[in-house]
Amino acid sequence: MTTRDTAHTGATETETGKEASDRVASGTLPGETGRPLSDVTVIELGHIIAGPFCTMVLADLGAEVIKVESPDGGDAIRDSSPIGNSSFNYVNRNKLSVTLDLKSASGTEIFHELIGEADVLVENFAAGTADRLGVGYEDLRTVNDELVYCSIKGFNSGPYESFPALDPVAEALSGVMHMTGRPDQPPVRSGTSLADMTASLYAAVTVLAAVRQRSKTGEGQHITIPLFESTVSLMGYWLAYAQAYDEDPEPMGASHPGWAPYDVYQSADDEWVFIGPSSNRAWSQLRDALTIDVEDDQFASLEARLANRDGVDARVAAACERLSTETIVSRLQAANVPVAPVNDLTSVREDPHLRVTGAFATVRATEGDGNEIETPRFPGRSTGFDRVESTDPPALGEDTETVLAALGYDKAARTTLNENGVI
Repeated sequence: MTTRDTAHTGATETETGKEASDRVASGTLPGETGRPLSDVTVIELGHIIAGPFCTMVLADLGAEVIKVESPDGGDAIRDSSPIGNSSFNYVNRNKLSVTLDLKSASGTEIFHELIGEADVLVENFAAGTADRLGVGYEDLRTVNDELVYCSIKGFNSGPYESFPALDPVAEALSGVMHMTGRPDQPPVRSGTSLADMTASLYAAVTVLAAVRQRSKTGEGQHITIPLFESTVSLMGYWLAYAQAYDEDPEPMGASHPGWAPYDVYQSADDEWVFIGPSSNRAWSQLRDALTIDVEDDQFASLEARLANRDGVDARVAAACERLSTETIVSRLQAANVPVAPVNDLTSVREDPHLRVTGAFATVRATEGDGNEIETPRFPGRSTGFDRVESTDPPALGEDTETVLAALGYDKAARTTLNENGVI
C-alpha cells in the first residue's frame, strides 16, 4: 500500500514541494532506477533500538514503513528520558505511526488488513510475546503467505532462547565487553547500542535477501536474527586468534597487540589523539614528523618496538605533550601516518568532512517544544538512486487516520474505532 503524502515520499534535497508532488503523482523517483525499495511496505512492531533501527535502514532505501504502536503510550522509549527520547528521534525518522490495540478484535482485524497489503514485518518483542498477541509468524502467514516476517531476538533457538536479553547482555556474553577497556580494570560496554544495531543491520540485509528470493519463489519466510550470535560474529578474528595461538587476548584500550606504537596520546592542550603507524616506514615518518629523538636502530623493527612497547609509547607521549592536537594531526596527516583526534560529540557534529558530505539530516524532535535536531543520514551513496530526505519522527498515532482511510475506513468508522479505544 502507498499512503505517504509528499512529506513521506522522500523529496530530494534540491527539488521544491511542487516538483516533489509532481514526481509523486507521475510515479517517478529520482535516480536512474528510482529508490530500490519504493514498492515495499514494511510493518514495524518495534520498540527501543533493534527493531526500529532495522526498519529505519529499510526506510532510508525507500520502503514505506508503518510503525504500529499501542494507543497506550506506544514505543517504550517515547517521552521516557533524555537518552530514550534522543534514541527514538534518531531511529524513527522516515516512518508513519499508527496506533492499534492488538488485544482487541477490531484492532486485530485492522492489523490483518495491513498485513494483507504488506511485504515485510519486523518485530523485536520479547520471546513468545508476538505469539501470545496472535501476531506471530504462524498467525500471519495465513493472512499473507508472501509475507517476509523478521524477528529480532536475544538468542537463536537453543539453551538461552527464553532468556531476557539486552544489548549489554549480548556484549558481555559475546566477548566484546571483555575486550573493551583497559587491562586490570573492570570490563566496559561499548559507548553505543552495538549489539542492537549489529543485529539490526544483519536483519535489514537478510530481509533484502528474502524479498529478492520471494520474487523467484512467490513465498514468504520467517527470519530470526539474534543479538547474541550477531555480536559474536564481530569477534571472529579474536576467536580465530585465541584458537590459533592458544591464548585468550586481554583488553587493550585503544592499543593493538600486533603494532607499536598504536594508542591514544595526550596533546599539549589536554586532548587525546589516536596514532597508529602500521609499518616500519610509517614509524620512521612518525618519528621525523614529531621529532622523536631515538637512536637509529633502537626501534627500527616492529619486533624491537613490540619488545619495548613501554619505551616507544613513552617517547611518543612525550612528543605529543609538547604539541597541540592540531599540530600533531596536521603533521602526521602530511606524513601519511594514521592519526585522528578523539572527538567528543560536539566535535563530531562540527566535523568539516561530515558537513561537506551532508552526513546529517535535520528533523524535529517529538518531545518538548519540538526543537530541531541533527541526526546521521544513511551513509551509502549510489549512482542509481538518490538518498531519501529524512522526515520528522512521527507523533504517536500521527498517521492512523491516513492509513485507515487508505484501507477503506470512512470517517464515521474511524471515529467509532477511536471512541472504543482501538486506535
